[in-house]
Amino acid sequence: MPKMTFIEKNGTVLEVEAPLGLSVMEISHKHGVDIEGACGGCLACATCHVVVRPDWYEKLNDKKEDEEDMLDLAFELKKTSRLGCQILMSDELDGLVVALPVAPLPWEK
Repeated sequence: MPKMTFIEKNGTVLEVEAPLGLSVMEISHKHGVDIEGACGGCLACATCHVVVRPDWYEKLNDKKEDEEDMLDLAFELKKTSRLGCQILMSDELDGLVVALPVAPLPWEK
């Protein structure tokens, strides 16, 4: 099964199993990672905002306009910010690393 890594706001690194077809938001809920996802993944909020480690960002599907609009509302927005509900796990994303928004990010230190 593919895996992915969450870096929590306190710096804790959590590598988890990431079932194919689930969103990063759904995977976070499955493993108790502190991502809210208030709208349940229907692109009506920005509470599942994550920051993708730059070396993984180009491997993601392109953002749609609706996601761009919601990201405008996000706290600590970065160049590689995405909504977790819009990133679906695939074999190509095995090993994906995302951080919960905080400044500075672990790879910016």
